[in-house]
Amino acid sequence: MEHELLILRHAKSDWDQLSASDYDRPLNRRGRKDAPRVGRWMRAAGLSPDCVLSSPALRARQTAEAVMGELGLPEHTIQFDQSLYLATRERLLGKLAVCRPPLKRVLLVGHNPGLEELLEFLCASSLPRTDNGKLLTTAALARVRLQQTWESLAKGGGTLVSLTYPHDLTDAGR
Repeated sequence: MEHELLILRHAKSDWDQLSASDYDRPLNRRGRKDAPRVGRWMRAAGLSPDCVLSSPALRARQTAEAVMGELGLPEHTIQFDQSLYLATRERLLGKLAVCRPPLKRVLLVGHNPGLEELLEFLCASSLPRTDNGKLLTTAALARVRLQQTWESLAKGGGTLVSLTYPHDLTDAGR
């Protein structure tokens, strides 16, 4: 049974909000532009998720809501889970393990380093990195094909289909 996992790192957050805690940091101007851009690209590519799991931290919440808005899906379909805030690879695998059929495509919205570690774990082959050595920059979307069930995800059990960065996308959908 083939499944697909979409891993989306939150869009760029505003570090100038000195009074905001890490959890409450909002998206900055670039982040507010990139999140919907990724959503429009997903819509054009036909990548509508069956389920969305997201960290409830403000920057992840705003990213998930912007993407869902562009996909034309209601925000209430997003499952905000406190345990996904700065989650480790092990915790992310645990959350995915409770996904059940008929879920074929799951979108996971969260934070590094956990998301990068999950991607590296699932896709044992060499993964492309940016010039500064990052795998998942802000608002990057990894598309991973899985041949295993959600509850049996194992090291090397995925194949990277694509890694999309917002700066590579055009706003043709607008």
